[in-house]
Amino acid sequence: MFLSIGLTQVDAQDKVYSTTDGKIAFVSEAPLETITASSKKMEGLLDAEALTFGFSVAIRTFEGFNNGLQRQHFYENYMETDKYPAATFSGKIIEHVDLTKAGTYSIRAKGQLNIHGHVKERIIKVELVSTGKEVKISTLFYVPLADHQIEVPRIVNQKIAQDIEVSIQATLHLTGRP
Repeated sequence: MFLSIGLTQVDAQDKVYSTTDGKIAFVSEAPLETITASSKKMEGLLDAEALTFGFSVAIRTFEGFNNGLQRQHFYENYMETDKYPAATFSGKIIEHVDLTKAGTYSIRAKGQLNIHGHVKERIIKVELVSTGKEVKISTLFYVPLADHQIEVPRIVNQKIAQDIEVSIQATLHLTGRP
């Protein structure tokens, strides 16, 4: 599933980095409850030459939550995983950086964030650390539920935040594809 998304967004060059085990986590900190969950199955491609990227995570790979019922409601009622099984972010790095050279880079990633079937253009600040053969990425940003038409019933309004904190950490390895 993801590779078709990624390959349409990332040119097939010999300087492509990829991951299949990136970590993405979220925190919903509301007045009556804090909810945390994470997935270690985020997939991603980064073309160091074109500075394009594509990342995807299957929603049902998120684990954690405070209990099983909360996880079930997240999958079925809020994220509607039968209709919208994955969240994706694809686009381009704004700054010109040479990721094939070792260094630490603070960049902005501009792209289309697709959650719950609703796309929103976002610019996200990302820290990249490159060794030339691998690139470590880390970022923290907020996702307003309203941007992706995720509705929270009034009865649980005090238990679910309207802005969700999202953090991502991943190590992408040089694939060496021709």
